[in-house]
Amino acid sequence: MLVRDAMSTVVLTIGPDHTLRQAAALMATRRIGAAVVLDPDAGGIGILTERDILNSVGLGQSPDTERAHAHTTNDVVFAAPSWTLEEAAHAMAHGGFRHLIVLDGGEPTGIVSVRDIIRCWAPVRQKAGAL
Repeated sequence: MLVRDAMSTVVLTIGPDHTLRQAAALMATRRIGAAVVLDPDAGGIGILTERDILNSVGLGQSPDTERAHAHTTNDVVFAAPSWTLEEAAHAMAHGGFRHLIVLDGGEPTGIVSVRDIIRCWAPVRQKAGAL
């Protein structure tokens, strides 16, 4: 199975000046764990995750004044839609993260998460175990 088969194609995109509270509210409404941050001044495409927000709040920083750009990962590992789920899982395990932005033609077209991969693999593994 390929990343294109598992990825979420509805991508939340925010700007670098969104507050962490705004980002968290948008992510919570959509029930997702990451947002793509488009920031041409910082190299283009980054990612802000629920963990980034949690770490900031845990440090006592205010989600009402902290901005996405200060917590965005800009050194992003991107996936291609043609990657296998095994390749995506390996990249996540190797990098220690749970989301990959999927680029097609240099543009974000989706996000694949550990949860997406598990959803795809779980039915296969259940069927294999039942044989």
